[in-house]
Amino acid sequence: MKRYCFALDLKDDEAVIAEYEGIHRSIWPEIHKSIIDAGITVMDIYRTGNRLFMIMETEDDFSFEKKDAMDAGNPVVQQWEALMWTYQQAIPSARPGEKWVMMKQIFSL
Repeated sequence: MKRYCFALDLKDDEAVIAEYEGIHRSIWPEIHKSIIDAGITVMDIYRTGNRLFMIMETEDDFSFEKKDAMDAGNPVVQQWEALMWTYQQAIPSARPGEKWVMMKQIFSL
């Protein structure tokens, strides 16, 4: 198992945030399948204010390159990502075009 943690911001608008949370209470079945098919075994998203924190656990052979290729070839995933970006905004430290920014682990017990 591998674990990855990411950060992303939502647009700082209570109505936008509420709508985003509502969509995530019942994600599209094709999105759920694409996550599982990529080798992701756990995906949890937490929010404080407009900041999101995602924990992803994956199979040992998980590859971001493979997931990116799968997503690029899936029109439903592309539609989902375009919709999500209407709610999201990059965190200040993101590179141009980067959405979810991988966080560096600084402590482990």
